Amino acid sequence: MKKNTIVLTGGGTAGHVSLNQAIIPTLEKENYDIHYIGSKEGIENEIIRDAFPHIQYHAISSGKLRRYASIKNFTDPIRVARGLLQSLVILKKVKPSVIFSKGGFVSVPVVIAGKLSNIPVVIHESDVSPGLANKIAIPFAHHIFSIFPETLKHLPKEKSSCSGSIIRSQLFEGNKQAGLQKCDFSGFKPVILIMGGSQGSSVINDAIRNNLPHLLMSYDVIHLCGKGKKDSALEGTKGYKQFEYVTDELPDLLHASDLIISRAGSNSIFEFMALKKPMLLIPLSKQKSRGDQILNANLFKKNEWALVLEEEDVTTESLLASISQLATQAPHLKAKMDEAEMPKTPEEMVNIITSYSV
Repeated sequence: MKKNTIVLTGGGTAGHVSLNQAIIPTLEKENYDIHYIGSKEGIENEIIRDAFPHIQYHAISSGKLRRYASIKNFTDPIRVARGLLQSLVILKKVKPSVIFSKGGFVSVPVVIAGKLSNIPVVIHESDVSPGLANKIAIPFAHHIFSIFPETLKHLPKEKSSCSGSIIRSQLFEGNKQAGLQKCDFSGFKPVILIMGGSQGSSVINDAIRNNLPHLLMSYDVIHLCGKGKKDSALEGTKGYKQFEYVTDELPDLLHASDLIISRAGSNSIFEFMALKKPMLLIPLSKQKSRGDQILNANLFKKNEWALVLEEEDVTTESLLASISQLATQAPHLKAKMDEAEMPKTPEEMVNIITSYSV
């Protein structure tokens, strides 16, 4: 029987890859021939090749469209144009029935190529307001899905709808004891998990490490600190386990955790909510981003699913006080998360995406 073919794209950060990770096992069960188009050097290359080495990964040229003055603003359009030509060649060869884009700058030439090739393109927007890459891609899309209902006011009404969040099934399969064993924790203390995003956060890392002696009096600490951001002087510290980045281990570490301190990328915070984990969100500041994480965090705060500490307000003292407040309010936050609508399963999302196939 001839397989249907689907092209997935998205990259730049782990958040632009995680949904694709979530739906790949379901696509495989439904006998889809899966191709992934990403950049040569982006995190998506490493994640997809490591997790799904049997899937054909196509690396294309990718540029970043910046909102600030940079000499690369003159050269990156050439890379995007090259990526568009490469995408057209790939699509002509693999002949997918549908393209699913999770966003990020690498997805722009793929989406445009899909439109030019008369292949339906489905986009998924995770944040409250669309990012620049998706803003460029939206006119070329067949349909756009959002996580937040509030996002729909930023999208073309005739081809947009809210799908809600989609959570990887593997997250629910995590094992608390396995997570504790990975960190050499006894389980006698509550566990705080710190996540600064796939790139890590120096602001969060410094505040945690400056507070470590105080924190270790009451908690065990799992610290996902980002690539190249481990502190070798802290290796072997009892009750403190640092990782640069994790993939397969994450479900176990999440189940081992009682409290979470994190950036406010929408995929991650919806995963925390699905697992009923009380969270303190420290969104990227407007000086470092377009402000999407601030919007995400404030919506979670408004719904009483999380506490928020602005990055500009992070100090050794303010972080310790916020963690104390989080521990106190944890039962209330859990109760509010219990009332929230459950996220969609990967199976449900695959059915929605593939309904647009030609």
